[in-house]
Amino acid sequence: MAVRFLPDLGVIGLLSTTAIGLLTTVLVYRFFFDGLRGVPGPYICRLTSLWIWYRSYSGDECTTIDRLHKLYGPVIRIGPNEVVISDGAALAPIYVEKGGFMKAPCYSNFDIEGHSTIFSTLDPAHRSVRSKAVVPAFSMTSIRSGQDRIEECVAKLVARLESDAARSRTLSQQSGRSQPVNVLNLTRSLALDAVSSYLFGQSFEGISEKGDRMSANLFVDTLVAVGRFFFLPNQVFLAFELARERFWPDQEVNESAKKVDDFAATLVQGEQGDASLYQARLLKAGISAHEVEVQCKDLIFAGTDSTGTTLATMIWHLAKRPDIYKLLREEVAGADAKDIFYNPQSLRVLDAVVLEGLRVAMANPTRFPRTVPPQGFNFDSNGKQYFLPGGTQVGLQVYTLHLNPTVFPEPLAFKPERWLEDPSPDMQRDYIPFGMGARQCIARNLATTELFLAVRAIARSNVLEGAQAVGEKIEMMEWFNSKIVGEKIELLWQ
Repeated sequence: MAVRFLPDLGVIGLLSTTAIGLLTTVLVYRFFFDGLRGVPGPYICRLTSLWIWYRSYSGDECTTIDRLHKLYGPVIRIGPNEVVISDGAALAPIYVEKGGFMKAPCYSNFDIEGHSTIFSTLDPAHRSVRSKAVVPAFSMTSIRSGQDRIEECVAKLVARLESDAARSRTLSQQSGRSQPVNVLNLTRSLALDAVSSYLFGQSFEGISEKGDRMSANLFVDTLVAVGRFFFLPNQVFLAFELARERFWPDQEVNESAKKVDDFAATLVQGEQGDASLYQARLLKAGISAHEVEVQCKDLIFAGTDSTGTTLATMIWHLAKRPDIYKLLREEVAGADAKDIFYNPQSLRVLDAVVLEGLRVAMANPTRFPRTVPPQGFNFDSNGKQYFLPGGTQVGLQVYTLHLNPTVFPEPLAFKPERWLEDPSPDMQRDYIPFGMGARQCIARNLATTELFLAVRAIARSNVLEGAQAVGEKIEMMEWFNSKIVGEKIELLWQ
């Protein structure tokens, strides 16, 4: 005779009651007693971060948070322990004053091969050793002394763009069909070549590669895609990455990563004759060869993605604004006629184009989360007081600041002329393409120099004469590093 084991209904009842009790306790605490109970936001955000993590994965996190600000106000709660602020008055106390708040733990998700990078490390002392070693390479004095290496890369970009434009025009005329050029691939190639030539003393030679995709693109795109998981707890993030590598390997991505790995490995092999090179500075500071390779790969990723995307965005918008392009060409021609050794950053129209390009491109559109110190953070916005307890994660997102219609009228429009007038104090305060404070982008001077030199050279060449921008807008996925949908920003010459 079979024996049936019946569940103990008393145990099941006890477990159910306990679960309901715990859930009720959490609900009561989150809604009535926790330190962020006075901060408005969707009710689900009081209970879990799953909703905002899903929005990040979906690529519409920034627009979602922007809508929440319009609905709830300048200070909103997007998770049980996370707040986002849209009022630029919060920038200084969070990111600048007294060194700013510490980076949130999620930054460690951007560690590479077990090493914290200058960008990802949470430990100021760990960062200090490395940043002090390389900061001189990013000074404007050093960059100007090595500007010829960047200019050589820019000249190759212009020559490639002229060649591709001529081919596009010829094929369009012969076939009667559009033959667009993906300028994003070219600008990424320039960014990588400029970074590697100037900092490493050895060009990656991306501009010289044939085809529509630079060999390093898949490596860069893979790291960009990691940004959709940026805000996850580190252990959860690592589990996702392990599962991706094990169950969804990609041979093309692996080949691209190997080429970057091999390139980085050559940078630390043998004697480093030039002590000014980035890798030599780190090795001299006592950093291991493997970590130096990692730091170099981090720069390859960051420089290629952010500067390349921004320059392609500028070129696309200039094709849509022939009036601004005409003013730019006239300004550059006038300056060239007077002094070939002038500083391009002294040109007002060129400066305005770069400023506006950085504003609309938003290579990092999302928030830069920080951890509130133990004493808490008091913030007054529009006469309302908010207190954030110690340990709360807080930040401001670039998307909301750069597209604030009160500060930047017609925020979606590319209008360099807004910078030719007297920029308002709020414009200057809320403009943060490189972050701000002690942890802002270490390579900002190099990136802006590349942009100035490239846009000036494009204006000189007049390669955009007759160019048409493809598409009504540039669509992006709003991850920590924005991803251009389709990995294409295209121009057409007819």
